[in-house]
Amino acid sequence: MKISVIVPTYQRPPDLARCLTSLKQQTRHMDELWVIVRDTDEKTWQFLETFERDSLPLHTATVTASGVIAAMNIGLDSATGDIIVFTDDDAAPHPDWLEKIEAYYLADEKVGGVGGRDWVYHGTKLEDGSQSVVGKLQWFGRLIGNHHIGSGDGREVDVLKGVNMSFRREAIADLHFDQRMRGSGAQVHFEVVFSLTLRQKGWKLIYDPQIAVDHFPAQRFDEDQRNSFNAQASVNAIHNETVALLSYLPPLRRFVFVIWAITIGTTEAFGLIQWLRFLSKDGDVARQKLVACWQGRWQGWQTWQKS
Repeated sequence: MKISVIVPTYQRPPDLARCLTSLKQQTRHMDELWVIVRDTDEKTWQFLETFERDSLPLHTATVTASGVIAAMNIGLDSATGDIIVFTDDDAAPHPDWLEKIEAYYLADEKVGGVGGRDWVYHGTKLEDGSQSVVGKLQWFGRLIGNHHIGSGDGREVDVLKGVNMSFRREAIADLHFDQRMRGSGAQVHFEVVFSLTLRQKGWKLIYDPQIAVDHFPAQRFDEDQRNSFNAQASVNAIHNETVALLSYLPPLRRFVFVIWAITIGTTEAFGLIQWLRFLSKDGDVARQKLVACWQGRWQGWQTWQKS
């Protein structure tokens, strides 16, 4: 099988250098590598001019629009492999990454997607943990991630994570990442629509924690700064999740999801219960989070209705 690897990047030459170096060390060499670069990103273009490519089958493509989705869709259109593999520029895949990914596709023709664990480092400190439930959508619409702390054997999941995911070209065909997703950079939850669409078509998605990348979350150049609350970033993320789930869930489950999201929610996407839970601790910030989440839900509903 022919393997294409796609790496979107933006203004992170040191991180990209680490990523490309790790790709040189793969035990199963890729057949082509596409690095997708913004037209205005002079630092990265200059870096690529001097980077020692050695045996890397490195190609570049230019994206003119902001946001990771535009870059990844250009990657999809450029790649010619039977397996299309994605990782981030701030990740470093383990040497057996591609070898283990390919093994799942060779073993089962019904496998449409394969991903694994991203070992998250904050500086030199590893964020460790162990969870058996990973990448699952509960019946009432709650999404469980945990891709960065998944443990156990390989198994079927509902959603893969962008930093460490791959797809069979036959499965995705002409499918692209959903341009309804909001955000000027990360566009949080962009993977959800894509993954659930493949599940809806009957393809298996596999998560195996032994398929691993080291992830060094780097600076973002948009409203979403990872560890600090930003109302617009929260609205965007909740909007994206809402659009994805409303597009996938059948009518009854869709209704239950809306009620659950408004009244209960999660620690990342507040409903009334979560707001009350954090009110004494976070005060007005809890109120701001609730307002942002409800705005995101409402705007997501509007986007879905227009689709």
